[in-house]
Amino acid sequence: MNAQRAAAEIIVEGDVQGVGFRNFAQRRASLLGLSGYVMNLRDRRRLRVHAEGARGVIEDLVKLLEKGPPLAHVDRVSVRWLAPTGRFPAFDIRYAEFEP
Repeated sequence: MNAQRAAAEIIVEGDVQGVGFRNFAQRRASLLGLSGYVMNLRDRRRLRVHAEGARGVIEDLVKLLEKGPPLAHVDRVSVRWLAPTGRFPAFDIRYAEFEP
């Protein structure tokens, strides 16, 4: 695959904690072949996804995150494009200091 690598910081806002969103994001990103992580943010209404891979594949992940798992209610998804770091061998769940 010759697609140019990209990276994105994706912030998902809404009822996204305590509903299986991190597992949903990790499974979908892994199936898409992306690397990076997902983690809850302290405010209980947002989570952060850092994804690296082909830009088009990251865009596919964003579409999936806009819907989320069945118990989630997504209000907003914002994407900030970055240069890829190559630091992530897989797509993982990171556990923040705060857990709901």
